[in-house]
Amino acid sequence: MPVSYLPSLNAFLNGVATFFLIFGFVAIKQKHAHVHKRLMLAALFASALFLTFYLIYHAQVGSVGYPHYDWTRPLYFAILIPHIIMAAVMVPFIFALVWLAFNKRFHAHKQLARWVWPVWIYVSISGVTIYVMLYHL
Repeated sequence: MPVSYLPSLNAFLNGVATFFLIFGFVAIKQKHAHVHKRLMLAALFASALFLTFYLIYHAQVGSVGYPHYDWTRPLYFAILIPHIIMAAVMVPFIFALVWLAFNKRFHAHKQLARWVWPVWIYVSISGVTIYVMLYHL
């Protein structure tokens, strides 16, 4: 696969992660812990694949600048900057969530997930938004 396909694949993986995150949330609210576990592991897998392909892409092409100098430019950076910060910060917290769940420390898992899940959703959705703004506007 040529490296030029990776941004589209990454946006797809972010969308898939968003899907699994939302339905994982719904599953736990409906007390379907086994479904929640599978969906959240699928979200983790999709996000891990995304990160792998993201790093491969940017190792090959470097940084990709935003090409537009119109009203969308400040909007793009208003989405991009928190996206980058939150994406970097959330990785160890996701590992902590997984560790807590697998060690059956569900109260601590739930407490941490209240903060991490919204950030993960933001990062996944904003990743797709950044892709659309960068490659399709």
